[in-house]
Amino acid sequence: MIKPLRQIPYDQPATIAAITAAGELGRRLRDMGLTPGAAVTVIGKAPLNDPVAVRLKDSILTLRNGEADHITVEFEGVAK
Repeated sequence: MIKPLRQIPYDQPATIAAITAAGELGRRLRDMGLTPGAAVTVIGKAPLNDPVAVRLKDSILTLRNGEADHITVEFEGVAK
């Protein structure tokens, strides 16, 4: 199943399929290690669902919804 990063369920392992952000935002996301093929897991969301916390290797990153929506991931399972 393919969805934007912030729409996957908690603790669902996923693989980044694409980064659609261009310019400075796209470069910044890639500099943080968010590249196609990288494994990520959503580990938390703020009460209003912004920002979202993501585990990437041994790091935890927080992304605003506007940033997370530019990251498309692929995962197995049923979306909640």
